[in-house]
Amino acid sequence: MDYIAKIVEDQRRYFLSDATKPIAFRIEQLKILRSALKESESEMIAAIALDFKKSPFDTYTNELALLYSDIDEAISKMKRWTKVKKVRTNLVNFPAKSYIIPEPLGVSLVIGAWNYPYQLSLAPIIPAIAAGCTVILKPSELPSNTSRIMAKIISAHFDPCYIAVVEGGIRETTNLLEQNFDKIFFTGSVPVGRIVYQAAAKNLTPVTLELGGKSPAFITESARMKMPAKRLVWSKFLNSGQTCIAPDYVLVHSSVKQQFLDALIAEIKSIDFSFEQGTYVQIINERNFERLEGLIDHNKVYYGGKVDKQSRFIEPTVMTNVNFSDKVMLEEIFGPILPVIEYSDLADVISKVKQGPRPLSCYIYTEDKHIKERILKSISFGGGAVNDGVMHITNPRLPFGGVRESGMGSYHGDAGFRAFTHYKSILDKPTWIEFNLKYYPHTPLRLKLIKKLLG
Repeated sequence: MDYIAKIVEDQRRYFLSDATKPIAFRIEQLKILRSALKESESEMIAAIALDFKKSPFDTYTNELALLYSDIDEAISKMKRWTKVKKVRTNLVNFPAKSYIIPEPLGVSLVIGAWNYPYQLSLAPIIPAIAAGCTVILKPSELPSNTSRIMAKIISAHFDPCYIAVVEGGIRETTNLLEQNFDKIFFTGSVPVGRIVYQAAAKNLTPVTLELGGKSPAFITESARMKMPAKRLVWSKFLNSGQTCIAPDYVLVHSSVKQQFLDALIAEIKSIDFSFEQGTYVQIINERNFERLEGLIDHNKVYYGGKVDKQSRFIEPTVMTNVNFSDKVMLEEIFGPILPVIEYSDLADVISKVKQGPRPLSCYIYTEDKHIKERILKSISFGGGAVNDGVMHITNPRLPFGGVRESGMGSYHGDAGFRAFTHYKSILDKPTWIEFNLKYYPHTPLRLKLIKKLLG
């Protein structure tokens, strides 16, 4: 794997030349990336269809449109993000100027995820370019066709000394993690996130970890059922549930449980979830299919439950009478299975959620502002929405990331720029004057004056 070490070495040399630092250079590279993606749209759509049976509509709306939006945001805000920020100087340093200089961290590694292979691989590259870093991208090997097309696009438009793609599996990822990077950005599962974090610690490399977790959706007694059901079905079964911020399970108040289930099933039935209609995608591989099939307790299936191993299809499935100790509640589902848990005491169910790992997202469907505030203030989670699902990720002004087990750090918009940037603090003093209080000799009078100045 000497070639990987050479890529890192070449990128280190290129970064140290300061070639990536001019603002005009960064803007030009973002424009090249946007143009390259636009030119390759048809190939990208064809590649992801081979991997997932994902439709052109979903590929554009769930992946490419978000990338174009991020690029446009970075280009328009670049000068603001990179501007030297003046701050007030304290009395003890008078007279002086104080300011903060944003500078790129350096050679960065981006490890993408398989479930939205374009968006989750290329989105972190955008702030890395904006910050002035070089990038090595390691796409997931599971959707092999999308990995191949990303490598083709990047290699055709960028010097590998600046942006390179390393394809492969565990062997290549392990080798990459043995290198000394200035920044590592990982999107994926919690177990692999721990491995990345441990590897980064050896070189004290800063990391951003975008992980996952069991994201709850609350249906409170004041919720309006029709629209919440519509939004919940869309956000849960989008990408066949293979979305890190999908509602993982529903907590529904006992007084509206049946009303909610009726609205939920009516909404599911109104949609033809199929590969042919472009409304569904395959489960990524056989291993994940079998894992998901094993989570379905047919004694608790309220709707759905049909599977087809040959096509890796799992029907939208709703399970009821579920409790927190059931198998389906012991791991992140990451598929089209929706457990429904009934509650009557909000404090009790909030306590149960808080006892588990902190979720990446939380969704609250309610018309009661007091309940909304209670849940928002009580439960720690990465981000979420009130009366909607998943859509918070589309706002570049909302930093996206988890907390503790669901992730570390955030990105999108200026949060992404900060993820790949060091903020260098400078005190800039003139030499024409100096107050001698801090110098020798340390006399009682000087100490008295210092105490008055510093309080």
